[in-house]
Amino acid sequence: MQGVIRATQIYGGTLRNAILQHARVLEPSVRSNIIVRYESVSPALEEHGFESATIADILKAKGKSADGSWLWCATDDSVYDAVKSMTQHNVGALLVVKPGTEKSIAGIITERDYLRKIIVQGRSSKTTKVGDIMTDENRLITVTPGTKVLQAMQLMSDNRIRHIPVLEGKTMIGMVSIGDVVRAVVDEHREELKRLNAFIQGGY
Repeated sequence: MQGVIRATQIYGGTLRNAILQHARVLEPSVRSNIIVRYESVSPALEEHGFESATIADILKAKGKSADGSWLWCATDDSVYDAVKSMTQHNVGALLVVKPGTEKSIAGIITERDYLRKIIVQGRSSKTTKVGDIMTDENRLITVTPGTKVLQAMQLMSDNRIRHIPVLEGKTMIGMVSIGDVVRAVVDEHREELKRLNAFIQGGY
């Protein structure tokens, strides 16, 4: 993960250096044109580049049916029911809410919690409550829709987590996984390559 982050942080500079390197081998008049054009459109490239992508962009791309905002369980649900819900919806984590509410967040339960605190310890998932093994709200790491994708990636890497809830105030907006974040970065890289190629070809 650290390798992905480091590559992402230097990626923009590498691509831009490649453009200037490309310009050096051209005729002086053409080279001057490319450099002038590059300097004039560089802010636009930055504005649309992966550095500006946010968590809101990921949620929008996933769509309401897949953003995870409607997937949750309660602290008094059995771990068995929570894991069953994860399996049915092909997700690796669920937000946990306090009984009788859909807005008051109590924590998060993940596949790792199930493996480490149920399977490894030989406990019963049908008799153990979600609240007994979840990561509670005081230790919950969250992001907002406005959080930059690269910041979210760094948070997930530093804390060794694979899922992170998206909150606006205290309201759950959705859930993003490390897979969502990596895909977003890769997609933005592809788009930036297209923009830079269009720039070299005179499309800007």
